[in-house]
Amino acid sequence: MKFPRPAAWLLTFLIGTAGCGGVSGEKGATEVKVTFWGGPEEVDIITHSIEDWQKTRPEIKVTFEHTPYTGYDSKILTRIAGGAAPDIITTEVDYFVTFATKGVLEDMTPFADQDPDFRVADSFPQIVDRFTVEGKLLAIPRDVAPFACVFYNKDLFDQAGLPYPTDDWTWDDLLRYARALTKKDANGRVVQYGFYSWAWKNFIYGNGGSLVDDVRHPTASRVGDPNTISGLQFYSDLANLYHVMPTPMALANLGMGIDMMFASGRLGMFLSGIWETPLLRNYDFRWDVAMFPKNREGVRGFGTGGSGYAILRSSKHKKEAWEVVKALTSETAQARLAERGLAQPARIRVSEGGHWAQHPAPPANKGMLNLAVQSTVFDPFHPRWREIQDKYLIPALELVFTGKKTAEEAAREVDQKINAALQGKM
Repeated sequence: MKFPRPAAWLLTFLIGTAGCGGVSGEKGATEVKVTFWGGPEEVDIITHSIEDWQKTRPEIKVTFEHTPYTGYDSKILTRIAGGAAPDIITTEVDYFVTFATKGVLEDMTPFADQDPDFRVADSFPQIVDRFTVEGKLLAIPRDVAPFACVFYNKDLFDQAGLPYPTDDWTWDDLLRYARALTKKDANGRVVQYGFYSWAWKNFIYGNGGSLVDDVRHPTASRVGDPNTISGLQFYSDLANLYHVMPTPMALANLGMGIDMMFASGRLGMFLSGIWETPLLRNYDFRWDVAMFPKNREGVRGFGTGGSGYAILRSSKHKKEAWEVVKALTSETAQARLAERGLAQPARIRVSEGGHWAQHPAPPANKGMLNLAVQSTVFDPFHPRWREIQDKYLIPALELVFTGKKTAEEAAREVDQKINAALQGKM
């Protein structure tokens, strides 16, 4: 999963990366355009990820084109309609649904099957499955991104006399630790929170609940399922009943980002994805990650992001584009991404090796994500799901997260709306 970045640096990087593909190809080389998003660090990683490869393939000139993440899919579709599309697009797992259902992606199965230097089985099967539609491989995975990292401040744990969380901890442990790490001043104002997360879906999947009946072919809502409701209520209670997590309003009033709260000792734990790592490495304090805990019944489940590269059907250079996709998703390219801590490689061998799980840079326990991938749940594969979520689900859940309604009340009100939308009746 990626987030929009501030626009202040954008023009600089658009100028710096447009037309940049490492070493340019020789005169008369075939140009292959690749579009992607990302902040300054990701721009640097991506645009230099295949420099060595480019030197060996002068007949292909790779041009990277930065496109802001917000509205990325609309921008790409507009370029396709205008006949000015790139050859290759970066796609994350949710935007992928839009591209796949619009029929704009090339089936790369023939390329993969006929190429002796490529094995789709080298990547985690969960994200390969996401990028495969009706037997057609429409994107090659670059990284996976389970929302499974509970970052914890070791100094605050030591001060509270708490043992560090382990990967077999439970929701009860999470609440107990969060309570012990929450501190108030003489006026009753919270000055140190025990926990924070935006990843509410983990509390559904990690409780045996779900959003729909079938992620691959959703036809009905499961927001009203008892396991879904109780998971959402626990998440809300962390802020509104136990007061160990800032409410949306309290968070806004703090006037600082979660990373600063965490690094400055005002937050004991927070749940997110591994992409927080490069920023946290800039601070001088002791921290690590633990896997998001199991519920009382031992259930595990995580929402997830991830990304890959796809060739557009409109490309006039598909053969060359395939070679570029292979380079961008190669072990070498993924290793560079891994060492910077930005993303967990989609290639299993890279993810388990010295560039990732065994790399000495923090967090020490990042290798647990190789197990976490097995319990990931993608968003429903439905062309209208993002619209449904933004129009119906999120507004209903905001009332739960602010304590204005119970999860059961909100679910009862929104369940039928989601059903009607999934079936094309709204």
